[in-house]
Amino acid sequence: PIGGQWLKTSNPAIVAKHQAKVYSQAPVGAPPMSVPHLDTRVVDGETSLLFGPFATFSPKFLKQGGMLDIVTQVRPHNLGSMLKVAFTNFDLIKYLVSELLKTHHKKVATLREFMPTAADGDWELLQAGQRAQVMKGGKLQFGTEVVAAADGTIAGLLGASPGASTAVPVMLDVLQRCFPEQYGEWEPKLQKLIPTLGEKLNDSAADARASMGATAKTLDLTA
Repeated sequence: PIGGQWLKTSNPAIVAKHQAKVYSQAPVGAPPMSVPHLDTRVVDGETSLLFGPFATFSPKFLKQGGMLDIVTQVRPHNLGSMLKVAFTNFDLIKYLVSELLKTHHKKVATLREFMPTAADGDWELLQAGQRAQVMKGGKLQFGTEVVAAADGTIAGLLGASPGASTAVPVMLDVLQRCFPEQYGEWEPKLQKLIPTLGEKLNDSAADARASMGATAKTLDLTA
């Protein structure tokens, strides 16, 4: 289980200067889920800025879970994998410990790398949430993974919560694994909806540009 915190400000003078979602690079040794970003959020009519995430730790698997969650899930067959994760992810453990030791002042200092004028008093810390990461083969996975019954009657998604970048491939995976007999009939329609279906755009810069251009035009993102 890994939790997170955000720095938040609702100061109108600060909020008015930023209307976007800006990502940076994750620090060396940090997991992909820690990529720092500055967001504009509007909740119940209030506009604010959020910066983070900063890693936290709790033995709970859910935000409102129990303090013994992680202990009650230790079994003879998974204890080895859990210990192996600890030994093979030393950089991650070092990163998490350094995050836990950060004070409010140090977290705002991290923000100042993006916003040099940030002042401690303008920002407050909010608990973002809690997630249980997948451990598989002695490795800690930060992506998403579809788990489906052999007969295709039920499927679930483990790992990070999927956003727009993963929702489509995840659903295509579910269709192939849960409806193998019908998938062939659906493929022409899917090909029409997703012209690049089955292709790796990383192998063709021209096709990638064409796909991004068509997407931008559909979403009215072009000038």
